[in-house]
Amino acid sequence: MVASDSFADFLREQLAPLGHVSMRRMFGKTGVFCNGLMLGMVTDDTLYFRVDDLNRATFEEAGSAPPLHYVKKGRSIDLSFWRAPDRLFDEPDEFVAWARAALAAARRVAAVRERAPTKRKPRR
Repeated sequence: MVASDSFADFLREQLAPLGHVSMRRMFGKTGVFCNGLMLGMVTDDTLYFRVDDLNRATFEEAGSAPPLHYVKKGRSIDLSFWRAPDRLFDEPDEFVAWARAALAAARRVAAVRERAPTKRKPRR
């Protein structure tokens, strides 16, 4: 389920110090973007931040598992988005700090994708 209007407005307000924040519906969820990079996803008004090898331990220590996932052909597939700890919603400065870490992870993911060779379909 996508983010409610009130939750999306709350996120835009809280994340404003990071830059231009936008939201887009994606696969029945809401993607949270900052300056064009996806730093989070929302489902059922629950925020999940982008996680990679450099910030995963912080989420594990906070008990933010399990990651956001979906089921495909009977298999559960984990995404690189982990739930933002509820306590962050009462601590705006800490919320922004976690969001900055998620945005840094989004930048690293984008950099890897830019360096990856594109796959072309063979011509027939």
